[in-house]
Amino acid sequence: MADIRIPESAPESARDLKDRAQRHPEKAHRGDNASPKKPSWIRVKAPSGGGYAETKRIMRENRLSTVCEEAGCPNVGECWSQGHATMMIMGEICTRGCTFCNVATGRPDALDAFEPARVAVAVEKLGLKHVVITSVDRDDLEDGGAEHFAQTIRAIRRKAPGTTIEILTPDFLKCAPGTLEVVIDAKPDVFNHNLETVPGLYPEVRPGARYYHSLRLLERVKERDPATFTKSGIMVGLGETRAQVMQVMDDMRCAGIDFLTIGQYLQPTPKHHAVDRYVTPEEFKAYEQAAYAKGFLMVSATPLTRSSYHAGADFERLREARLRQLGQG
Repeated sequence: MADIRIPESAPESARDLKDRAQRHPEKAHRGDNASPKKPSWIRVKAPSGGGYAETKRIMRENRLSTVCEEAGCPNVGECWSQGHATMMIMGEICTRGCTFCNVATGRPDALDAFEPARVAVAVEKLGLKHVVITSVDRDDLEDGGAEHFAQTIRAIRRKAPGTTIEILTPDFLKCAPGTLEVVIDAKPDVFNHNLETVPGLYPEVRPGARYYHSLRLLERVKERDPATFTKSGIMVGLGETRAQVMQVMDDMRCAGIDFLTIGQYLQPTPKHHAVDRYVTPEEFKAYEQAAYAKGFLMVSATPLTRSSYHAGADFERLREARLRQLGQG
């Protein structure tokens, strides 16, 4: 894990997470990394409209964080205008220091016992058919937040029983054996955990994580509950090769992963990992075709693909693909 140091003059309670230096104290000492100019296929419209404003109001009213805002997702305008938001539980501060991520790092606050209920209320108010719940890494907690995930899933089931639930979890790397089962047994419809990049780039891109641990986590989900859809994603444009991406696809299929997402890495600030290159739409299409040929039930591979982008529509397609596979579609 990256060494995260908070200046004595800026205690957690007083941090301004809009200030880059306070948001990413572990990156403040680094030099700036230049990235190439964004091509036309990367540009998106600025957030606006009544639907966007209403989604934002519901999030604020229920005091909820979203990864859409915290990670600087380029699709926030499109998704929020449709009433879709990926809720980020367990606070806004992550205990990891990944070089690609825009979520603030440091010492998180204590868990909010009422958060699962507030998430469920927001899901009901938004009228969501499908919801995505993610979180920061919480290496400070004995169970990594597993029980909090389970409580959130159960709260949504009670408040909005018709909503399907997708979770995007941390890796629970430092937790005791059996921790993962707490989340699996809460019965999410989709269990997502992102590998993020190829194994050779882990030391510089995802230093607090372990590639094969993450891969094994997803395999364990399938072993315990084969009916749960599993999902994982990677970013490209970090310096990986096509051959390395193909190997990750093969590793994922060996772990039984159903759904693969591939998107372009975008540098949040000059202090973050540089963009090595912008992968063309044609290359993304080739990745999609290769992934389907390897046996994935669902693939989303475009420059602006993110883990929860079009998650509801993709879940319906994923379910239909399984039925076809079983000869029931």
